[in-house]
Formats: sequence, structure tokens, C-alpha cells
Amino acid sequence: MTEYEKLLDEYSAKIEKNLSNFLKKEIEFACGYHSFIESLYKNLYEFTFSGGKRLASCSTLLIYKGYSDKIDRKILSVCSGIELYRHSILIHDDLVDADKLRRGAKTIHAMYSEDYNTRFGGSVAIFAGNIYYTLAVNAFIDSTFSSNRILKVMRILNCAFKDVNDSQLLDLLFENKFPSINEWYIMASKRAASLFRASMLIGATLANAPIKDVLLLKEASENIGYCFDIQDDIIDTFASKDQYGRSPGEDLLKNKKPLHIVYTLMMASQSQLRVLQNITEKNISENLPKIRKIISNCGALEEAKKKSIQHAYKAKKLILETKMNDDVKNFYVSFIDYVKDSLNWYK
Repeated sequence: MTEYEKLLDEYSAKIEKNLSNFLKKEIEFACGYHSFIESLYKNLYEFTFSGGKRLASCSTLLIYKGYSDKIDRKILSVCSGIELYRHSILIHDDLVDADKLRRGAKTIHAMYSEDYNTRFGGSVAIFAGNIYYTLAVNAFIDSTFSSNRILKVMRILNCAFKDVNDSQLLDLLFENKFPSINEWYIMASKRAASLFRASMLIGATLANAPIKDVLLLKEASENIGYCFDIQDDIIDTFASKDQYGRSPGEDLLKNKKPLHIVYTLMMASQSQLRVLQNITEKNISENLPKIRKIISNCGALEEAKKKSIQHAYKAKKLILETKMNDDVKNFYVSFIDYVKDSLNWYK
């Protein structure tokens, strides 16, 4: 385990303890409201703690500590809010993409679709995601930071929430058209980049970081988001089910356009493109090795990797220019290197 992974686990545990206590209070309140609502909150609790790294909330904690040199109850409450916000997005994202599993467990809409029907499951997911956003706001308010600071960070959060909805709309649109590289970047600037931007800037704002550093972190977070998105999309195509936790190639089945596919559509031959265009749920398993070769052989995979590496180097340079303490700088450098270097696993 690397040093950055140890630190991530340590800080994740602190956030999870605070988040668990927060959600248990909400479940306790729901007990006196209605048995169905109580059951939903318990399922949401299990969904939230089904695994995964707490990268967004840990980013808030790390940036705050990087300038204040402390971890207090106030920032842990805000980090719980970041985690609730992130999961509100995931619940809606799973519904839009019709994903039945996340981290090997049933998604919220899939769970209730099985128990009732598809319309019911989808409706529950919409409302559950909305509930989680309101709980995120409550966690921010409960943090007891000054009202002026809370107002500033709520503006950051609401801007990020608008951005992620914009990105979902563009992602849907691109399933039905061939986007340019520039269009992909417009969409990506509002996806993972938006989440990293919000989580890091909220930590910086609450720690009263210098304005110059806030601007550096804004640009660094966007580059981290691009690097992360490119890597995550490549994983969906090239990783195995054991590595990824779900069947690979699902983005291809949905006709999504991650950056390596945008490059493939630009660089592959007509005969190669026909293989991509004829993917179905029935033939994806046998055709996926061919598709991986096409993406690799036409040069698209290498082009996407180059972009990710460029964003990684830019992000590291910007992070090192800040006045954060060295421990936090080293964490981000190690994390960025891990994301960048993991691209070497896929060829």
C-alpha cells in the first residue's frame, strides 16, 4: 500500500465515522415517520457504505488541513455533506445509465424496480437523490462554520450541481451524435472536474486559503478531473469484471463517447468502425477483445493516454506552486502519479 493510499484510508475512516453518525440520526427520525421511509434510509445507508474511495470528501479534508494544519468536527461535517452530495449524483447517474450494479451491489433504482416495478424504482431513485442533496446541505449548515463561509461554499456546491446536470445532458446527447474533441472537453469540464473543483475549493474556502492559491487549485482540480475521467473511461473498456466490479464495455453498449472512443471514431478505418457499430448485449463478450485491439491499433488509446498524462503534469505543477503544507502536496502528487501510471496497465 502506498503512502497516499494509507492517508486516504485514514481520512476516509474519519469521514465515514462522522457520516455514519449523521445518517443514523436521520434513520432514527424516519422510524417515527413511516416504515417505508425508514427502510429507504437504511437502504441508502447500505448504498453509501458499500465501498469505494472517498476521494471527493477526502480532497475537502486534505485541502482544509493543508492550510489550517488541523482536522476538526466542523470540517468533518462538511466532508460528510460532500459525500452525501456525491452519492446524490451517483443515484441519479445510475438511473440515467440504467446500471443495475455499483461496487457489486444493487443500485437504488434497480433494488426498488425488482421489489415493485420499473416506474416505481426510477421514481424512488429521483426522490432519493434529491433527499441526499438536501441532507448534504443540512450537513454543511450543521458544521457551525460562520454563515458567511457557509454561503460561499453553498454557492460552490450549487454551481457544481448545475454543472454535473449539464454534463449529464451532454453525455446523453453524445450517445446520439459524434462529438468533437472540444465538445468532449466541454462535457468533461462539468463532470469529474466539477466534483474535484468543488471539493477542493470548499476546503480552501473554509481554511481561508490565499486567493492566488484558490485560483491555482481551481485549475489543478480541473486537470485532475480530466486525468481521472480519461482513466476511468479507459478502465470501463479495458479492465476485467474482477478488476472493475461490473461487466466491461457497458459504455460501448450505451453508445457513450469517452475520449478514447472519440479518437477511435476519428482514426479508425471504416471496416474497424463497423465492428464498433454492430455491438449488442449478446455479442459484446466475443467482440470486446477485437474492439480493444481496434482502439489500440488505430492509435486512439495512445492519444487519450497522452492527454491524460498532459493533464497530470499540469495538475502536479499547479499543486506544487501552492502554499499548502508539504504532506498534502505530496499526497496529491502521489495520487496523480497513480492515476497517470495506471494507464500503462492497458494496451
